[in-house]
Amino acid sequence: MNGPARIRAPRRSTGFTLVESLVAMVVISVGMLGIAAMYVEGLRAGRTSIYRTVAVDLAADLADRIRANAPGQSAYADSPAASAAGCVNAAANLSPAAQAACDLFFWQQQVTTLLPSGVGTIDFTAVGGGPDDYTITVGWNEPGVDGQLRYALVVQL
Repeated sequence: MNGPARIRAPRRSTGFTLVESLVAMVVISVGMLGIAAMYVEGLRAGRTSIYRTVAVDLAADLADRIRANAPGQSAYADSPAASAAGCVNAAANLSPAAQAACDLFFWQQQVTTLLPSGVGTIDFTAVGGGPDDYTITVGWNEPGVDGQLRYALVVQL
């Protein structure tokens, strides 16, 4: 004999057991569900921010139209929106009140087109001895939100 006989240790099996694999699958599944929920919430927040940006732009657009039509500023509060027929010809020399009615017509069209269930309103408050207040409010319905979301801009002219 060439030396002492070696005793071999029992061979350990390598790899994963079924229980370890199932636990790993549960942990990964919970993580993936969390990632999916964050993705959905990110999409919802992105949609909300787009609608808010559109509402801010629409309110600022009407405020600029009111500023540009200084002689007809009071007509924005009490004039009904005109029809498209009276507003189509850009070369027409409109009175300040007619210009206000056309501005309101096109603005209301944009509000209803660009926002889901969009509604635009203007409130006028005459302030004696100071600038008058125009409150331009844009409202819309957003999926998954109870009630109507609103953006209001107060302009003093």
